[in-house]
Amino acid sequence: MAEFTIYIGNKNYSSWSLRAWLMAKASGIEFDEVLIPLWQDETRAELLRHSPSGKVPALRHGGVTVWESLAIGEYLAEQRPAARLWPKDSAARAIARAISHEMHAGFVNLRRELPMNMRARVEGRKVAREVTVELDRILGMWRDCRLRFGVGGEFLFGGFTIADAMYAPVVSRLRTYGIALDGEARAYADAVWAYPTLKEWDAAARAEPMVAEQFEF
Repeated sequence: MAEFTIYIGNKNYSSWSLRAWLMAKASGIEFDEVLIPLWQDETRAELLRHSPSGKVPALRHGGVTVWESLAIGEYLAEQRPAARLWPKDSAARAIARAISHEMHAGFVNLRRELPMNMRARVEGRKVAREVTVELDRILGMWRDCRLRFGVGGEFLFGGFTIADAMYAPVVSRLRTYGIALDGEARAYADAVWAYPTLKEWDAAARAEPMVAEQFEF
């Protein structure tokens, strides 16, 4: 039994589970993974056994349970400082936290209108203006972070950080719905999609037997 246990939902659909799982992998911890199928009759009761919020993800470490994605990232950063889950430079670290919290608290139109479905490929889906505005904001942040802080690696702050984990589901959504990118934003999205840990998750998502009809097209 590993020192840590992470509780996640369906890999094909659960964007918040993906974020925390990527953070856990990037931290270098050894962990057991427990997948709780969502949208089933028994889901709520099973979630409450492991997560006070009744939601995933949740991370258990001894007597400590952390049940929110960014809090999981912060906890892992404290437990494994050598992994540099946040950038070393204070200015870069402040920006990384800011854009991570902006993802956490915002972009509700994007999340509602373009739900994560890693197996699907949707052509010709009309994107509402509200979603386009949010996407423009995200792509602008990607370009700015890459230009200001991206020296030394392919990710927003060079090496892979919590900020990249927070935006990985957006990269998946862009592929699912065929949204074209160019320049620095495209190079960044390609780097995230090629990240071996994300490829591992994607392969598992494609092999999942569970189907949530409300997120299929």
